[in-house]
This record gives sequence, structure tokens and C-alpha cells, in this order.
Amino acid sequence: MPPAAAPAPTVIPSPSPPKAPPASAWAAGLSAGPPVAEIGLDAAGAERALAAFRLSCPSLVRRQAMAGIPGLDWSGVCAEAARATSATGFFADNFETVIVGDGRAFVTGYYEPEIAAARAPGPDYRTPIYRRPPDLIEADLGAFAKSLAGRTIRGRVENGRLVPYFDRAAIEAGALAGKGLEIGWAADPVALFFLQVQGSGRLRLPDGSIVRIGYAGQNGHDYVGIGALLRQRGLLGPGQATMQGISAWIAANGDAGIALMRENPSYVFFRELTGPGPLGALGLPVTPEATLAADPRFVPLGAPVHLAVDRAEANGLWIAQDTGGAIKGANRFDSFWGAGPRAAEIAGGMSARGRALLLLPRGSLARAQALDAATGSVPGRADDAAAQR
Repeated sequence: MPPAAAPAPTVIPSPSPPKAPPASAWAAGLSAGPPVAEIGLDAAGAERALAAFRLSCPSLVRRQAMAGIPGLDWSGVCAEAARATSATGFFADNFETVIVGDGRAFVTGYYEPEIAAARAPGPDYRTPIYRRPPDLIEADLGAFAKSLAGRTIRGRVENGRLVPYFDRAAIEAGALAGKGLEIGWAADPVALFFLQVQGSGRLRLPDGSIVRIGYAGQNGHDYVGIGALLRQRGLLGPGQATMQGISAWIAANGDAGIALMRENPSYVFFRELTGPGPLGALGLPVTPEATLAADPRFVPLGAPVHLAVDRAEANGLWIAQDTGGAIKGANRFDSFWGAGPRAAEIAGGMSARGRALLLLPRGSLARAQALDAATGSVPGRADDAAAQR
């Protein structure tokens, strides 16, 4: 008998690579929203937004193709903003709304906390508050490869190589001690942790004087939300993962609380502020109940955004003037509430979902679509198309 034929080899298809997320608002997809006059502008909120928008205009006018949207021109609306007498009329007459992606928004809150601190260490002030270390390097990866444009990496040089910077655990264990980087010493390490989450704040010194500090840099490690960790582990129930609830859990759990904070390897460095503040990513003072932190890949910094969410306090017009380590992706926002007990209460419990509309100068969407049709190569679109192949 002839030998049996060898069985055919089993071919296991390679899994498709995961689809990369869109790299810009344009890649995520823009569609026309309702007219501004129909979204219900609150007069007081519009006034706050107009004042904040005027501050942002110099930055807006200087920049182009923000969030991957071609042909943006802010010069006309900024000229109108300077002479506007009605805030609601200004936004209704000069802007159109667009929906980025599916428009579904998630909004948290931040504020300017105040913590007890001293200029010198002592029995009641043991936790250092650091300024940005001189050996922290930030590299623009786009300078090395066009495919990495817009991406940065932070680290330090060790033995001629760029390595990750010290994480939170290493810094809290003393990696920066003795280098003269201390702005002051905090009385409560938990309070300092949450001041870092907020990105700016006030130090109340023993004599009652105030020192304002603002964001000066970050160590390059990804931000990890410890509230999410507590929820995943069943240590906090629904609605308990607020700033207040997380703080209470840490305070009640001693060493386990300290270990939990160190599971967030991100560490923020500060600088003293002498003028108005705190300052946002544009280098401008942020405005309570008017400033949003947003991902600049999806929202041009300085642009208005309208929120309609399930927390009434956050509804209305805001201006995207800031960024944040945890604020990533389309329609992800962090709302700024100012300082004081009310701001802390609202910001600490803010977790809102609903709809976001980006406001652009009238005619922007049609102009962007025409440019895309004419050139076929809009920033963000090529990368998105390649990711789907």
C-alpha cells in the first residue's frame, strides 16, 4: 500500500493588529452640530467664557491646523470678541458647533487647593515639595522621526543613556533629597498628593501668609487614577470614589494608603507663582467656572466648548485653556472651579457624562472639508487610515 499522505498543515491566521485610536479631532471625525443660538446659552456663563476667550485669542491667532483641523482662522472672531457687548450674541453670531467623534463627553473637576506647609522642615512639616529638577529632560520625538510628531518623552541621562526619570516611590524614598530643590515642606503627604493631582495650589505658611505654586513639569510616568484602583478592588463602592472618599480611605489605612498613592508613579513638580494664577497650558491664568482642561489633539487650546451633562453645575460654555496628564482623548474634559470649600466640594465629586460641542468660527467645517477634498492629506487623517488597513 502506498504510504498515507501527510496531513495538511493547520494554518492559524495571524490576529489583526488592534486599531489605533484616532490621532486628532479630524481623524476622529467632525460633523455639524446645532446652531449656537439653539443650544441655550446662560448669560452669566457666556460672560465668563467671553472673558476667558479674549485671554486666549493671541495664542489662537498665532496657531494653525490645531487638532488636525485644516484651515482654521481665528483672527476674525478674535477681532469681534474685542468689541463685543453681548456675550451670548457674540457666540451665536460668530460660531458654529461641531461634534467630535460621537460627541459623548466625560467631565471631571479640578480646583486650587490650599495646604499647610512651611519653608523649612520640622516635626510637623516633613514632606518635601519639589521644584523641577535640572536633570529632567524632555525630548520631542518628532525631531527624530516624522511618524512621532507631537509625542514627547521625559527622562534623565545615566551613563550616556536616556533612562526613565525617578517614579513617585523613588522620589518619596529620597531620590531628590539633598539637591536643594525644596520649595517647602508639607504637613500632610496626602494633601500634597491631591495638590499634585490638581496641578497647582496654595501653601499656607505658619505665619498665615500664602505662597502660590503652579505646575512646572512632570516626571514622565503615566498617571494612574487611584480611585479607579479602589473601585476595581471593591474597596470603595459606587459614588464613593470622590476626592473626599479616596482621602478618607488613605487616612484610615496607614501604610496601605501610602502604598496606594505610590501605585500612581506620576509625580508633579512646581514653581512659585508671583502674578495671577494658577496658570494653564497656554501660560495664562485659568478662570473659575470657565476654563476646561482638554486634550489638544482633539480640541484647539483656546477654543470654546459647550457641555450638556448630567451635572448641572458643569453645563454651559467653557474655554479649553489647560491640559492634564489624565485628560486624554476626544471629549474628555476637566473643569476648573477655583479655590475654597465650594470649589473643593464640586471638583472633588465631579464625574459627569453627556454631550460636548466644539465651537469653531463660522464656516470652519465646510472650509476644512474642501481642503481635505482638494489635498487628500490632512494632519491626522493619513495616520488614521493607515491604522485601519
